[in-house]
Amino acid sequence: MQAPSLTPPRNKVDSFESPDFYCIDDLLTAEHKLVRSAVRTFVKREITPIVEECAQRGEFPDHLVKKFGQIGAFGATIPVEYGGGGLDQISYGLMTQEIERGDSGMRSCVSVQNSLVMYPILTFGSEEQKKKYLPKLAKGELLGCFGLTEPNHGSDPGGMETSFIERSDYYLLNGSKLWITNANIADIAIVWARNEHGKVRGLILERGMEGFTTAEIGNKWSLRASSTGELIFRDVQVPKENILPEAYGLKSALKCLEQARYGICWGALGAAMECYEVARRYSLERIQFNKPIASFQLVQKKLAEMLTDITQAQLLCWRLGTLKNEDRATVAQISLAKRNNVEIALKTAREARQILGAMGISGEYPIMRHLMNLESVSTYEGTHDIQLLILGAEITGIPAFK
Repeated sequence: MQAPSLTPPRNKVDSFESPDFYCIDDLLTAEHKLVRSAVRTFVKREITPIVEECAQRGEFPDHLVKKFGQIGAFGATIPVEYGGGGLDQISYGLMTQEIERGDSGMRSCVSVQNSLVMYPILTFGSEEQKKKYLPKLAKGELLGCFGLTEPNHGSDPGGMETSFIERSDYYLLNGSKLWITNANIADIAIVWARNEHGKVRGLILERGMEGFTTAEIGNKWSLRASSTGELIFRDVQVPKENILPEAYGLKSALKCLEQARYGICWGALGAAMECYEVARRYSLERIQFNKPIASFQLVQKKLAEMLTDITQAQLLCWRLGTLKNEDRATVAQISLAKRNNVEIALKTAREARQILGAMGISGEYPIMRHLMNLESVSTYEGTHDIQLLILGAEITGIPAFK
């Protein structure tokens, strides 16, 4: 007897029906739907066929960087005059949703470029810096990274040790940053460091500056298709024109993290949607006890709870995007959505893994890869517990971070 194949029909895995139980598509504009459709097609064509192999090898497919630029995923909300797309916040959210349906590592690359590299240059940079860097970053001709987290300081960036001192025509930078997405493939780095007066400032570093090196972080069980590394600074001479003139204090760096969390809200939803749809289809096809497992009460319970959570997350994203478009979204509102949506994505992935049984751990399906990735998504740009403390401070007026 021939052994049963472990490989599912590819057309059933690759096709996708977006859950929309509350008709949220009715709230989207024609442009929103066009953006989503274009990125969904890109993910199916460029990411889905290669992502499992990339994850198994622990490699980021860096050939996608210029392709992200070509489809407008970099600088989506940046003004057209600087090479961006000039799109609204919901369009950008839908982009990250679709890209993370492909893989969290791919969305991380896009989020860093948009929120942590292009945003600080646009917001805190000089006109010369904007014209020099933003158009090339938008096209994917340059890739950036963001240096805030340090070996000894993660959730407490206020303990930052990386520092620089002023010289006649340059700044002398020393220190290191850890767990940096894009570190080893980035052309520039937005680095946060203290000056001799203890004030936090932002600097633009370029690869090739003497004393500036990077090191790959390997042996990861999560975000395996993402480039993660360390930034090392040993007496790096940074030209004075590379300081971000309008970035003063740690609040400037945290403002960038706020932008990144917004993209994560939508991205985590995309991962949840993918896991739900794979599990739903599998349950209709998998026969046990002479009938599809979708007919069993416990499986229906899981699917119903997944859909409920996803619908709540969709409504949160849409409303938050509307507030962002109106420039009314608060730090606490973004933290609530980031914490909630990542939590439901993790729950959805775990329940999907249960529905698929042993096949849930197979690379023939994306469930376990999403589950491992989401463990990192829960941690970066502010951990699950840090988001709770942000909300707690908003509710009570009493910061409980220390």
